[in-house]
Amino acid sequence: MDAKDILAEAHGRLPELVGQAVDGLTPDQLRWAPKPGANTIGWLVWHLTRVQDSHLAELLDAEQIYVTGDWAPRFGLKADPSDTGYGHGAAQVAAVAPDSAEALTGYYRAVHERTVEFLRGLTAADLDRVVDRAWDPPVTLGVRLVSVIDDDAQHAGQAAYIRGLL
Repeated sequence: MDAKDILAEAHGRLPELVGQAVDGLTPDQLRWAPKPGANTIGWLVWHLTRVQDSHLAELLDAEQIYVTGDWAPRFGLKADPSDTGYGHGAAQVAAVAPDSAEALTGYYRAVHERTVEFLRGLTAADLDRVVDRAWDPPVTLGVRLVSVIDDDAQHAGQAAYIRGLL
């Protein structure tokens, strides 16, 4: 198994985690917070998908799925490509209002499919390409893709934990 296959395997596990976190939940349950100001299941899954969509679009030099589709209104939001949830406060978390669990899984599925297609076309040499010089050391494509997996898995786990509190 090479590095590309490992990345594909790790990304391939995420849709099930996302689905398990939201499957069968109502819009009210998706917006429920364990305490005032805490993250909700809906926000966590929206955020992990927004980050992946944003990073992948940047890597592809393409528009984000969130912006080109009808996803934003399904979350009660405007299609702002810079709004990934990073740095959100309590009011912004509460403003993410998915109309259904399917809005979350559908948006994630669309981003995931784009990610899988991107991974299929990679070579081992591609993973060493620097994609972000704003960091020291600069971030390579391989590191960026691992970062997305890490972020997604953590947030999906947090969403599953909140679901357990419901």
